[in-house]
Amino acid sequence: MAEFEKWGRLAGLRAVKTAAQTAVALLGSDVAGLISADWSVIGITAGLAGVVSILHNLSELKVEDPNGVQ
Repeated sequence: MAEFEKWGRLAGLRAVKTAAQTAVALLGSDVAGLISADWSVIGITAGLAGVVSILHNLSELKVEDPNGVQ
């Protein structure tokens, strides 16, 4: 269980970082005039980026059979 908690903390941190990076990129693109994005679009896109980050991090989660069967 400790491994799952460690994975959750690290995956959550990476998801927050990814969401923040996405939001900053969209804000910068909006200011530069490359795209037109309102706050709802930025929030939804950053949130989805965080979800994708969590899903991507599932590959790092080690799953073992509790009975030791391989």
